[in-house]
Amino acid sequence: MPTTRPEAPSPHARVPHPATSLQLYSVNSHLEADLDGTLARLSDIGLRNVEAFAFVDRADELAAAFTRHGIAAPTGHAMLVAKEDTREGVTTPVPSHAETFAAAKTLGMEYVIDPAVFDWSTREAVEETAAALNEAAKVAADHGLRVGYHNHAWELSNSIDGVSALEYFAGLLDDEVVLEVDVYWAHIGGVDAPELLRRLGDRVKALHIKDGPQVDNPFVTDAPFEPAGLGQLPAGQGSIPLAAALEATPSAEFAVIEFDHFAGDIFGAIAESFTYLQRFQQQQEQGA
Repeated sequence: MPTTRPEAPSPHARVPHPATSLQLYSVNSHLEADLDGTLARLSDIGLRNVEAFAFVDRADELAAAFTRHGIAAPTGHAMLVAKEDTREGVTTPVPSHAETFAAAKTLGMEYVIDPAVFDWSTREAVEETAAALNEAAKVAADHGLRVGYHNHAWELSNSIDGVSALEYFAGLLDDEVVLEVDVYWAHIGGVDAPELLRRLGDRVKALHIKDGPQVDNPFVTDAPFEPAGLGQLPAGQGSIPLAAALEATPSAEFAVIEFDHFAGDIFGAIAESFTYLQRFQQQQEQGA
């Protein structure tokens, strides 16, 4: 293992697009047990970017750790629309926009992305979400940041006026609001993900890259969601059209590896996904 870490890339440095990143929730249990050891393993894989989550109350700690391991966090997930968060029966208030964006600046972020809003069943619900994100974008701009939204499957399986709820939503957003399209969930939600990305166009600034076998949409039943049942795989080893999605999104600045669950060696799976994206980037450069 190297004794020193490479410097984190400048958030304004020009890098080949899309830059490879990792949603840190993929290794959440490892981070809780050993923050520095986990980041060291990610750095050794070759990752220079990560996507942070739950960062508001630990921004200083994370910023110092990222610097030690030559890692940057240009994107992060934080709730921007909901006012409270309920987990395991406990409800807590969501940090204010001012707190969230101050923490994001501490970490050197460019984009703060809402990870999930759950009601996409009606026009009114979608319009309320869009209005809330547009308001958040105004506050973010005062901090030199932009906001975005990350989808699951329900934004695609619901429709408004004959189009997916996500596309209807995109048409209501101010120009400064971006999208982070989760290619896996778009596909499981029942749409042609590459075609969706072409329709969404330059608003898409990041992709979530994960793979697995074809499964039914788990959110259209009353059964509890069990991530372990998805059987997710390293990128390129499943049925999700990742290469076509990447090719359909020249505006994407970040390709963010993510696993909702992985039964085996998660670091090995991340390394395989990292290699897949590096090879894709090389092929694109050679074809240019």
